[in-house]
Amino acid sequence: MAHENVLVIIPTFNERENIGLIIPAIKSLLPDAHILVVDDNSPDGTSQHVKELAGKFPGLFVLDRPAKEGLGKAYVAGFSWALERTYEFIFEMDADFSHDPKYLPDFLSAIRDNDLVIGSRYIKGVNVVNWPMSRLLLSYFGNLFARLVTGVPVLDCTAGFKCFRRKVLETIRLDKIDSSGYSFQVEVNYLVWKKKFRIAEIPIVFTDRKRGTSKMSTKIVREALILIWKLRLLSTFNRI
Repeated sequence: MAHENVLVIIPTFNERENIGLIIPAIKSLLPDAHILVVDDNSPDGTSQHVKELAGKFPGLFVLDRPAKEGLGKAYVAGFSWALERTYEFIFEMDADFSHDPKYLPDFLSAIRDNDLVIGSRYIKGVNVVNWPMSRLLLSYFGNLFARLVTGVPVLDCTAGFKCFRRKVLETIRLDKIDSSGYSFQVEVNYLVWKKKFRIAEIPIVFTDRKRGTSKMSTKIVREALILIWKLRLLSTFNRI
C-alpha cells in the first residue's frame, strides 16, 4: 500500500515531551506517511516544537486551535483538514505511546478489506498495562455498557487508535458530532455502524503513558454515559 495516501492525526495538549519521540517512531515505520498534529494552544510549546521538527521530517504539519475544546473537536478539525486534501487512509492516535506505532502496518493491512479498523484492548482478554484497577474496571464495563445499550458490535467502543477510509469520514456528517471526550469514539463508531460500513478490530496492547498527565476526568465519564442513552433514543425514533 502506498503510504503517501496515509495521514496520522495526533491531538495534543501539553505533549511536548512525547511528540518529539512519537513522530520519528511513526516515520521509521511509515516514512512516506504524513502526520498532522492538532494542538489546542498548549502552554508547554508543543506546537512550536512540532514546527521545528517539520524541517527534519517531510510531511509533518500542525493545525493550531485557539483553545482546549476536547478530543472530539480536535479530531473533527483534523478530519476536516484531511478531507480538504487527497488522503485515502486517515488514522487517529494518541501522542503518549499508549498507542504503539508498531501496530500501524497491521492497521494498513486490515483496512484493505474494511472501512474502519479499531485497535482493541479487549479482543484477547484485557490487554492494558499499568492502569490502576479502578480505571481498568471503568473502561471494561463502560465498553460493555455501551455495546449493550447502543447495539454496536465493537468490543472496544472507546478505543482511540483507529484507521478510516476516506469515504467513511465523507459520509458520517462530521459537523453534526457534538461529543467531545471519549464519548466521541462511541458516537463515531455508532454512526459508522449505522451507515453499514465494514468495521474490524485488531488486537493491541495499550500501555499507560509514562510522560505527561492523563486527560481523563469525571466530566468525560458523565458525558459518555449521557451520549450512550442519547444514541439509543435517537435510534429508537429513527433520528439517525
